[in-house]
Amino acid sequence: METITKCLNEWNATIEALGQGKQTILIRKYGTNIDKFLLYPTVSYAFKDNYLDSFKNKYKSFAEDNALPKKDNSKTEVKYFATVEKVIEKASQKIGTLNKYHIWTNEHVKSYLGSQKAYVWVLRVYKLKEPVMAERTMGMKYANLLEEVSLEGINQF
Repeated sequence: METITKCLNEWNATIEALGQGKQTILIRKYGTNIDKFLLYPTVSYAFKDNYLDSFKNKYKSFAEDNALPKKDNSKTEVKYFATVEKVIEKASQKIGTLNKYHIWTNEHVKSYLGSQKAYVWVLRVYKLKEPVMAERTMGMKYANLLEEVSLEGINQF
């Protein structure tokens, strides 16, 4: 039985968009040599007054409904596992061609990237058989869960 502790920290609304098939890529300022991880929900963005401005109009209510993950004291619900199928390098001024693959506004993506090259992570996302309540170690991009999570019975979307 395969298990995993490695996780990627990401906005909860983005994780739900990935898990529900509304988004298929992540746009980063960096590539990755980690090809599989759990998607660990973060929430700090949701406490900014204008966080909904980061999302396309048609996804604002979705983002608002999914801003915060389920929590139980220091544990956060983890529901999804992802594999990186490909990483594509793209000039930041060409990122608009990927608009239909994510829920963010072009302004948000441009603001995030600045003039840096984009690394587009093409993901395959799976739903865990059962969500888990988990704690993680500290980490800016990646972290590890304190307990292993089974990948048995995962469902691909």
